[in-house]
Amino acid sequence: MKGWQGRVNMASTDFVTRVFALIYAALLTMMPSAAARAEVAHDVPVLRVGVLEFGTVGWEIDTVQRLGLARRHGIRLEVVPLASENAMKVALLSGSVDLIVSDWLWVATLRSRGQDYQFVPYSKAVGAVVANPKAGIKSLADLKGKRVGVAGGPVDKSWLIARAYARKEYGIDLKSAAKPQFAAAPLINHLMLDGELPAAINFWQYSSRLVAQGMQPVITVEQMLKGLGVKTVPPLLGWVFSQRWVQTHGDALRAFIAATYDAKQELARSDAAWQPLRSKIKPENDAVFAAIRQGYRDGIVDHFGAPEIHAAGQLFHLVAEESHGELTSGTSELPAGVFWSGFRRP
Repeated sequence: MKGWQGRVNMASTDFVTRVFALIYAALLTMMPSAAARAEVAHDVPVLRVGVLEFGTVGWEIDTVQRLGLARRHGIRLEVVPLASENAMKVALLSGSVDLIVSDWLWVATLRSRGQDYQFVPYSKAVGAVVANPKAGIKSLADLKGKRVGVAGGPVDKSWLIARAYARKEYGIDLKSAAKPQFAAAPLINHLMLDGELPAAINFWQYSSRLVAQGMQPVITVEQMLKGLGVKTVPPLLGWVFSQRWVQTHGDALRAFIAATYDAKQELARSDAAWQPLRSKIKPENDAVFAAIRQGYRDGIVDHFGAPEIHAAGQLFHLVAEESHGELTSGTSELPAGVFWSGFRRP
């Protein structure tokens, strides 16, 4: 009897063991192997994005990552922090990254030299001329004899546009009539707030900071362009990439743009979406924070097509003439193919 019970117990144990073995085997077939998991991960397109350690692009990419928008669109981002605009350009040209944000004037210059880079708009926000209210500067004509801080160097596009506008409207050459002081954008703001500069031409986020802290807006780049006959202001900043790269990564680029536009819409509609960015923006006070938030929202590209591309051609010709070809490598006509055909917003 005991032997029979022992055999039953052993049979039961064997049965249970076999059942567990079968269940385990079934689970193994349902779970991907390490190699399979690697293959799945490998199939997700990875875009290497070069981003300045400060600036609006970093805020937007941070939002994309924080909200899982890249994953939602079936891509993965490898964010490469870079210290300066020159470092970004070097990284792109060397193939260390796939995408950076720069202006299409640079892309046009590259294409005029036979290189194959293209552009998708990122922002239509533009800079401005800002003055200390104590300086008595109401127009560009009042800059005669005064120091003017200029971010971006002697061939900065905003400075060239201001020169062209001052010549057309007031008959003065700002290059000789004013006293331009070329410096980095943060330093220019510091000098303005310390009262050492009466006026400045700076990038939009720095101009927004100045106005929120009591400086006076004189005229925006958009207003100057319209005065020069460029009625539709084209987005100046955008994502830059190789045409050869996009031929094999077009779907991934479209997914990336969709993810960034999802982030833009979130930042456009929700003040709460900005709170995680406050430590990156480092606003001097709530008024500065609100001004930067509104400036970003005003810069979201809602239309892009034939009118904007035509306006870009007008602007390219304008800055080519004003810089005597220095900014545009000697060419005065916008090269074909600057703007990627895969992106339009009606």
